[in-house]
Amino acid sequence: MWIRRVTTALTVVVVSTAVAAVPAEAAGAPTLSDFDLRPASNQAELMDRVLLLDAQLPKLGVQNLLAQSSRHGTAMQGRGAICNPGAVDVKERTLAPVYSFCFDSADSGTNGGNVEWTPQGITTVADAQDDQAWGTAQPLIVSWYNDDSEYVKGARVTFINPDTGDYQHVLLAYPYINDSGNATYMSLRTKQDSSGSSLHAGGIAWYGNYLYVADTRRGFRVFDMRYIFDLQAAGSRGDTTDKTRIGRHDGVFYGHGYRYVMPEVAAWTSAAGEVTDPSVCTGTGSPHFSFVGLDRTGTDHLTTGEYCNGSTVGRVATWPLNGSNGQPSLAADGRWHAASAFRLPVSNIQGAVSHGDTWYVQRSHGTDVPDQNDNGDLLRTSAPAGASTGVLSSSTRRVTAAVGPEDLSYWSGFRGFGDVLFTVTEHPGQRMVYATPVSAFG
Repeated sequence: MWIRRVTTALTVVVVSTAVAAVPAEAAGAPTLSDFDLRPASNQAELMDRVLLLDAQLPKLGVQNLLAQSSRHGTAMQGRGAICNPGAVDVKERTLAPVYSFCFDSADSGTNGGNVEWTPQGITTVADAQDDQAWGTAQPLIVSWYNDDSEYVKGARVTFINPDTGDYQHVLLAYPYINDSGNATYMSLRTKQDSSGSSLHAGGIAWYGNYLYVADTRRGFRVFDMRYIFDLQAAGSRGDTTDKTRIGRHDGVFYGHGYRYVMPEVAAWTSAAGEVTDPSVCTGTGSPHFSFVGLDRTGTDHLTTGEYCNGSTVGRVATWPLNGSNGQPSLAADGRWHAASAFRLPVSNIQGAVSHGDTWYVQRSHGTDVPDQNDNGDLLRTSAPAGASTGVLSSSTRRVTAAVGPEDLSYWSGFRGFGDVLFTVTEHPGQRMVYATPVSAFG
């Protein structure tokens, strides 16, 4: 049985901070001009469709959403807080978080049923607001992709109250106009038609009112916290019981059984064209958008990067943001150009975030033997000082990550523990959200 909230003060477990020489496995600096985004061709229409939905459906804000959370997990705080020991490889228990959160048995994949959703991205209110508060709340957000063979449900996000462990799922959706001329929506897909699979949503960043979601092939899908629709509050115009339907049918709105739906309001796409095959990583040309972070040092930037396995090493980039409205900081040509791009020091990177010239990157190790996954690595490296392109340092410091680590989010001055790095792990039975203190690097 999951506990609503637990506070602990365990002894710190020593983590490795020895300098590890990590060989660079790819060519030199990326071409900065490869990192160029244009607005989606239907940018204006997306917002128009959301406004039409807004005229028909009630909505609520993040604080009210958290206040009526329907699910309950475990929250632990203190040195060595690990709410799921199964998320750590038995061969190496040197993980030393200062905070952790675990989902209930259904979402953690331990209830014996089909595992329909897989967590991927993470962001926090520290990304959203410089004062690290959304009203009186300090939410965490996790993204998931759906792996349902019968119904393609796309992607969802989970709003978590880090104090109580209460949380709430929200289905992401793509708005469109149906054949009858009415505004409706469908699940978030790699292609927004019946042939598309669920969007992977491998990384997310909350900035101001907006949630930026990684679209691996193209760039970003953008959502607005001011447009979270409540189908239950819609009365007879909303249905929260039918898990097979989504969108408007005979005047009733569905969301695959979810109460809350948040539609896409904007999108940004690689100017050079989308990646043809997201499973193939070349390390050149149009980038993959595998994960997302946010850097609040100096001018605020989103950070993105590529997951590349094998001998190919991916790239990371930084994208300037407009702090006055939460939107991209565009050039005179109306495009969103990356301010910098660097080659990663190693392959198999699942998450990365910069903090000035320092970069934190997270590497997974997969499975060596059946039914046994290995701990990942959290690495600290650096970019060439003041440079807009180059290769991240191959001389890094390392601390242990949990099994199956994904996206990263940086939180400065977290609850007396100093700066921390939040992440989420993905494997069923081994899932955990946790924060590693930057001081663990020594």
